[in-house]
Amino acid sequence: MDHDVTAGSTTAVAGRLALGVTLLAFGLGYTRVIHGVTADDAVTVAHYVGGVALFVVGLLALRERDTVDGTAFAALGALWFTWAMSAGNQISGNGTGLFLVLFALVALTSALAGGEQLAQATYGLFFVSLVLLAVARFAGNDAISKAGGWFAAVAGAVAWYAATAALAHWPTALPRRAAGRGVTATG
Repeated sequence: MDHDVTAGSTTAVAGRLALGVTLLAFGLGYTRVIHGVTADDAVTVAHYVGGVALFVVGLLALRERDTVDGTAFAALGALWFTWAMSAGNQISGNGTGLFLVLFALVALTSALAGGEQLAQATYGLFFVSLVLLAVARFAGNDAISKAGGWFAAVAGAVAWYAATAALAHWPTALPRRAAGRGVTATG
């Protein structure tokens, strides 16, 4: 197993923790796996942790010249803040679906931007989540919404692991396969 362990910058770790907590709260709310807990219950976490804290961490990462994390954290922080601030307002299902599609494009950009494998996995899973949630809003389908919630919760768990792994010096890279012709298990 590849044990690529990096400590990660303090801002990257803080950003991954903020994103992880926010995604877990948001995703578990959509799954409704916890009795009486909905996505609306994640609004406070999304406002302060996902919005304000993640945006500030993004600015700090940009200041450290970490353009991948800085851009992702600042953009996602602004979007989380917007989502939280719009909670409770009368917005059409299609309007909400459009916002989720735009949010998904930011997650896709972050996934394709490169960087650490766990960060790319987090953003990729979040992208799938947002697409599913947008489709659910357009179609009015609760089952698709729950599936989107599960993808968000898994993305949150991956982000949380990435932050914890950096702090605890656990593996942060997926095992790599040998490349090239003639490579066998015995060498």
